Amino acid sequence: MYELLKEEGRAKRGVFHTVHGDIQTPVFMNVGTVAAIKGAVSTEDLEQIKCQVELSNTYHLHVRTGDKLIKEMGGLHKFMSWNRPILTDSGGFQVFSLAGLRKIKEEGVYFHSHIDGAKIFMGPEESMQIQSNLGSTIAMGFDECAPALAERSYVEASVARTTRWLERCKKEMNRLNSLEDTVNKNQMLFGINQGAIYADIRIDHAKRISELDLDGYAVGGLAVGETHEEMYYILDETVPHLPRKKPTYLMGVGTPANILEGVDRGIDFFDCVYPSRNGRHGHVYTNQGKINLFNQKYEKDMRPIEEGCQCPDRRSNEPDNLCIYFRRWRSGGDFTRCRPYCRRSGIGQPHHVL
Repeated sequence: MYELLKEEGRAKRGVFHTVHGDIQTPVFMNVGTVAAIKGAVSTEDLEQIKCQVELSNTYHLHVRTGDKLIKEMGGLHKFMSWNRPILTDSGGFQVFSLAGLRKIKEEGVYFHSHIDGAKIFMGPEESMQIQSNLGSTIAMGFDECAPALAERSYVEASVARTTRWLERCKKEMNRLNSLEDTVNKNQMLFGINQGAIYADIRIDHAKRISELDLDGYAVGGLAVGETHEEMYYILDETVPHLPRKKPTYLMGVGTPANILEGVDRGIDFFDCVYPSRNGRHGHVYTNQGKINLFNQKYEKDMRPIEEGCQCPDRRSNEPDNLCIYFRRWRSGGDFTRCRPYCRRSGIGQPHHVL
């Protein structure tokens, strides 16, 4: 259940009550695609930086590890030793990102695994079954993320099919949540709004999926080729037509500027690999702006990256020699010795965003 606590313009402050704990919104979700954050960031690290929600991916966990094995181990929470909320993407984004390896039909999508080429079929029912096996707190409806600049006729057909798929997702989730051996019988379902950069298609789709009275709604298919101005315009036009008293999630968007713009337009949930990926590659956010630790001027700079930072790995007064170790790794040094420093930057950047 979503509790709207305060409004300021279109911005919202709320709390989303789930079986795995409350989520204070707006919230940024750290991405652990295969149930782990890259860069040696542990679930204990996520707890220390006060991460509220972790996000994992249905398609990737299906092809690697396997959702049936994870169910046998008690679900994703036990598998990754995490007791806070988890959101699982539906696999719909892979319909976009693996365009060269899939074929879309009314019944679902036929893939060739990006790992070994094995044939995979995923439709609405299969996506719900996989997410039910994982036992995530929030499951996402199966959709097609059409390219932002696709032809109008293609987008119209894609959105109509995504609507039909969402109806099938809701029916299948209701069935799965009623089964005795289901990992999480209180699993929630979010629907995804699509429509590329066609505002009228987006608005019509938002109205149609709102009628399904789901637990929450996402705006998908953005940050996939359009400009920031086009993304903000679509949010301005679309979000007012989604239920105000349900959480709203902007998928795959996570730069500090994008988050602030999204919050101002009524977005509750955000996710992105951007902070942890940047951290692993020596790019760090500070209150004074973005820093590239590979720049020559920082090579012998022993000052803390951010004075007064409350990140768990930056609270000591020890000299900060991240730059030296990043350079050693980049030049072919021993990553085993550099790993703790990559981890420190990988923690610091999600902490800065949170």
